[in-house]
Amino acid sequence: MNAKEIIARRVAVEMQDGDVVNLGIGLPTMVANYLPEGINVVLQSENGFVGLSSVGEVPDNNLVNAGGQHCGINPGGAVFDSAMSFCLIRGGHVDVTVLGGLQVDQYGNLANWMVPGKMVPGMGGAMDLVSGAKKVIVAMEHSAKDGSAKILKECTLPLTGKGKVNLLVTELGVFRVIPEGLLLEEIAPGVEVETVAARTEAVLIISPNLKVMQNLASQI
Repeated sequence: MNAKEIIARRVAVEMQDGDVVNLGIGLPTMVANYLPEGINVVLQSENGFVGLSSVGEVPDNNLVNAGGQHCGINPGGAVFDSAMSFCLIRGGHVDVTVLGGLQVDQYGNLANWMVPGKMVPGMGGAMDLVSGAKKVIVAMEHSAKDGSAKILKECTLPLTGKGKVNLLVTELGVFRVIPEGLLLEEIAPGVEVETVAARTEAVLIISPNLKVMQNLASQI
Protein backbone atom coordinates (compact mmCIF):
# COMPACT_ATOMS: atom_id res chain seq x y z
CA MET A 1 0.00 0.00 0.00
CA ASN A 2 1.50 3.34 -1.03
CA ALA A 3 1.50 6.52 1.04
CA LYS A 4 -1.44 8.11 -0.76
CA GLU A 5 -3.67 5.08 -0.23
CA ILE A 6 -2.76 4.92 3.46
CA ILE A 7 -3.73 8.56 3.86
CA ALA A 8 -6.97 8.29 1.87
CA ARG A 9 -8.09 5.19 3.78
CA ARG A 10 -7.60 6.89 7.12
CA VAL A 11 -9.25 10.16 6.13
CA ALA A 12 -12.33 8.24 4.99
CA VAL A 13 -12.95 7.15 8.61
CA GLU A 14 -13.64 10.79 9.53
CA MET A 15 -16.75 10.98 7.37
CA GLN A 16 -20.19 10.66 8.91
CA ASP A 17 -23.32 9.51 7.14
CA GLY A 18 -25.01 12.44 5.39
CA ASP A 19 -22.01 14.78 5.47
CA VAL A 20 -21.63 17.33 2.68
CA VAL A 21 -17.99 16.89 1.71
CA ASN A 22 -15.64 18.79 -0.58
CA LEU A 23 -12.60 16.79 -1.71
CA GLY A 24 -9.68 18.81 -3.02
CA ILE A 25 -7.71 18.10 -6.18
CA GLY A 26 -5.29 15.16 -6.20
CA LEU A 27 -4.89 12.85 -3.22
CA PRO A 28 -8.11 13.98 -1.47
CA THR A 29 -10.27 12.70 -4.33
CA MET A 30 -9.17 9.15 -3.41
CA VAL A 31 -11.02 9.37 -0.09
CA ALA A 32 -14.34 8.59 -1.78
CA ASN A 33 -13.01 5.12 -2.70
CA TYR A 34 -12.59 4.04 0.93
CA LEU A 35 -15.71 5.22 2.75
CA PRO A 36 -16.77 2.74 5.47
CA GLU A 37 -19.78 0.56 4.80
CA GLY A 38 -23.03 2.36 5.50
CA ILE A 39 -21.49 5.83 5.24
CA ASN A 40 -22.96 7.86 2.40
CA VAL A 41 -21.79 11.42 1.82
CA VAL A 42 -22.86 14.17 -0.57
CA LEU A 43 -19.85 15.26 -2.59
CA GLN A 44 -19.73 18.95 -3.44
CA SER A 45 -17.46 20.38 -6.11
CA GLU A 46 -16.66 24.08 -6.29
CA ASN A 47 -17.23 24.20 -10.05
CA GLY A 48 -20.96 23.78 -9.38
CA PHE A 49 -22.11 20.31 -8.31
CA VAL A 50 -23.54 18.47 -5.37
CA GLY A 51 -24.02 14.72 -5.54
CA LEU A 52 -20.91 13.79 -7.49
CA SER A 53 -20.26 10.10 -8.14
CA SER A 54 -17.68 7.96 -9.88
CA VAL A 55 -17.41 7.91 -13.66
CA GLY A 56 -19.92 5.70 -15.44
CA GLU A 57 -19.07 3.16 -18.13
CA VAL A 58 -19.35 5.88 -20.78
CA PRO A 59 -17.84 9.17 -19.48
CA ASP A 60 -19.92 12.28 -20.07
CA ASN A 61 -17.67 15.04 -21.34
CA ASN A 62 -20.00 17.62 -19.78
CA LEU A 63 -19.33 16.33 -16.25
CA VAL A 64 -15.96 17.11 -14.69
CA ASN A 65 -14.93 17.87 -11.12
CA ALA A 66 -12.96 20.91 -9.95
CA GLY A 67 -9.74 19.22 -11.08
CA GLY A 68 -11.04 18.69 -14.61
CA GLN A 69 -11.42 14.92 -14.13
CA HIS A 70 -14.43 13.09 -15.50
CA CYS A 71 -17.05 12.26 -12.89
CA GLY A 72 -20.67 11.18 -12.62
CA ILE A 73 -23.63 12.55 -10.72
CA ASN A 74 -26.04 10.65 -8.49
CA PRO A 75 -29.82 10.77 -8.83
CA GLY A 76 -30.98 13.84 -6.92
CA GLY A 77 -27.72 15.65 -7.55
CA ALA A 78 -27.70 19.23 -8.77
CA VAL A 79 -25.74 21.47 -11.10
CA PHE A 80 -25.47 25.22 -10.59
CA ASP A 81 -23.24 28.22 -11.22
CA SER A 82 -20.10 29.19 -9.31
CA ALA A 83 -21.96 31.90 -7.39
CA MET A 84 -24.29 29.31 -5.86
CA SER A 85 -21.40 26.93 -5.25
CA PHE A 86 -19.47 29.50 -3.24
CA CYS A 87 -22.61 30.53 -1.37
CA LEU A 88 -22.71 26.94 -0.10
CA ILE A 89 -19.03 27.02 0.83
CA ARG A 90 -18.91 30.50 2.37
CA GLY A 91 -22.27 30.01 4.05
CA GLY A 92 -21.01 27.14 6.19
CA HIS A 93 -22.99 24.40 4.46
CA VAL A 94 -19.98 22.13 3.82
CA ASP A 95 -19.45 19.76 6.75
CA VAL A 96 -15.95 18.57 5.83
CA THR A 97 -13.31 19.68 3.38
CA VAL A 98 -10.23 17.57 2.63
CA LEU A 99 -7.30 19.44 1.13
CA GLY A 100 -3.74 18.66 0.16
CA GLY A 101 -0.93 20.68 1.65
CA LEU A 102 2.53 22.04 0.94
CA GLN A 103 3.05 23.00 4.59
CA VAL A 104 1.12 22.76 7.86
CA ASP A 105 2.35 24.18 11.14
CA GLN A 106 1.71 23.68 14.85
CA TYR A 107 -0.78 26.56 14.91
CA GLY A 108 -3.10 24.93 12.39
CA ASN A 109 -1.96 27.19 9.55
CA LEU A 110 -2.07 25.79 6.02
CA ALA A 111 -0.05 26.73 2.94
CA ASN A 112 -1.14 24.86 -0.18
CA TRP A 113 -1.55 27.19 -3.12
CA MET A 114 1.72 28.91 -4.02
CA VAL A 115 5.48 28.42 -4.12
CA PRO A 116 7.21 31.79 -4.71
CA GLY A 117 8.96 31.94 -8.05
CA LYS A 118 6.93 29.12 -9.60
CA MET A 119 4.03 29.41 -12.01
CA VAL A 120 0.74 28.51 -10.33
CA PRO A 121 -2.82 28.56 -11.71
CA GLY A 122 -4.14 30.51 -8.71
CA MET A 123 -5.55 29.87 -5.27
CA GLY A 124 -8.78 28.30 -6.51
CA GLY A 125 -11.40 27.84 -3.82
CA ALA A 126 -9.06 26.66 -1.08
CA MET A 127 -9.17 29.89 0.92
CA ASP A 128 -12.97 29.85 0.88
CA LEU A 129 -13.10 26.19 1.86
CA VAL A 130 -10.81 26.46 4.89
CA SER A 131 -12.79 29.46 6.10
CA GLY A 132 -16.28 28.12 5.40
CA ALA A 133 -16.15 24.37 6.08
CA LYS A 134 -17.10 23.13 9.53
CA LYS A 135 -14.13 20.71 9.64
CA VAL A 136 -10.83 21.06 7.77
CA ILE A 137 -8.71 17.96 7.18
CA VAL A 138 -5.32 18.16 5.48
CA ALA A 139 -4.26 14.99 3.69
CA MET A 140 -0.63 15.09 2.60
CA GLU A 141 2.57 13.07 2.54
CA HIS A 142 4.63 13.67 5.66
CA SER A 143 7.77 15.00 3.97
CA ALA A 144 8.60 16.76 0.70
CA LYS A 145 10.13 14.84 -2.20
CA ASP A 146 13.59 16.10 -1.21
CA GLY A 147 13.07 14.82 2.33
CA SER A 148 12.56 18.23 3.89
CA ALA A 149 9.89 18.79 6.53
CA LYS A 150 6.39 19.88 5.59
CA ILE A 151 5.08 19.92 9.17
CA LEU A 152 6.69 22.99 10.67
CA LYS A 153 6.78 25.22 13.71
CA GLU A 154 5.56 27.98 11.39
CA CYS A 155 4.73 27.95 7.68
CA THR A 156 7.17 29.77 5.41
CA LEU A 157 5.01 29.74 2.27
CA PRO A 158 2.07 32.10 1.66
CA LEU A 159 -0.87 30.95 3.78
CA THR A 160 -4.12 29.55 2.50
CA GLY A 161 -5.73 29.83 5.92
CA LYS A 162 -4.62 30.86 9.39
CA GLY A 163 -5.48 28.56 12.28
CA LYS A 164 -8.07 26.67 10.25
CA VAL A 165 -6.74 23.10 10.22
CA ASN A 166 -8.50 20.68 12.57
CA LEU A 167 -6.86 17.38 11.60
CA LEU A 168 -3.74 16.38 9.68
CA VAL A 169 -3.34 12.90 8.20
CA THR A 170 -0.07 11.65 6.70
CA GLU A 171 1.22 8.18 5.90
CA LEU A 172 2.90 8.17 9.33
CA GLY A 173 0.09 9.25 11.59
CA VAL A 174 -2.94 11.31 12.56
CA PHE A 175 -2.37 14.68 14.22
CA ARG A 176 -4.96 16.89 15.91
CA VAL A 177 -4.27 20.61 16.24
CA ILE A 178 -4.47 21.70 19.88
CA PRO A 179 -3.29 24.93 21.57
CA GLU A 180 -0.04 23.30 22.71
CA GLY A 181 0.95 21.98 19.27
CA LEU A 182 0.17 18.85 17.24
CA LEU A 183 -1.23 15.89 19.16
CA LEU A 184 -0.21 12.55 17.66
CA GLU A 185 -3.33 10.42 18.19
CA GLU A 186 -2.67 7.52 15.81
CA ILE A 187 0.43 6.04 14.22
CA ALA A 188 0.82 3.87 11.13
CA PRO A 189 1.45 0.15 11.66
CA GLY A 190 5.17 -0.61 12.04
CA VAL A 191 6.17 3.04 12.47
CA GLU A 192 8.04 4.15 15.60
CA VAL A 193 7.21 7.36 17.44
CA GLU A 194 10.88 8.36 17.13
CA THR A 195 10.58 8.23 13.34
CA VAL A 196 7.58 10.55 13.36
CA ALA A 197 9.31 12.96 15.75
CA ALA A 198 12.50 13.03 13.64
CA ARG A 199 10.54 14.03 10.53
CA THR A 200 8.36 16.63 12.24
CA GLU A 201 9.59 20.13 13.10
CA ALA A 202 6.41 21.25 14.85
CA VAL A 203 5.92 20.79 18.58
CA LEU A 204 4.75 17.18 18.82
CA ILE A 205 2.71 15.87 21.73
CA ILE A 206 2.22 12.12 22.03
CA SER A 207 -1.27 11.12 23.11
CA PRO A 208 -1.34 8.83 26.17
CA ASN A 209 -3.96 6.87 24.22
CA LEU A 210 -1.86 6.52 21.05
CA LYS A 211 -3.20 3.76 18.80
CA VAL A 212 -2.73 2.26 15.35
CA MET A 213 -4.31 4.21 12.49
CA GLN A 214 -7.90 3.21 11.90
CA ASN A 215 -8.92 1.50 8.63
CA LEU A 216 -5.36 0.24 8.10
CA ALA A 217 -4.50 -2.53 10.54
CA SER A 218 -6.18 -5.22 8.44
CA GLN A 219 -4.82 -3.83 5.16
CA ILE A 220 -1.04 -3.73 5.77
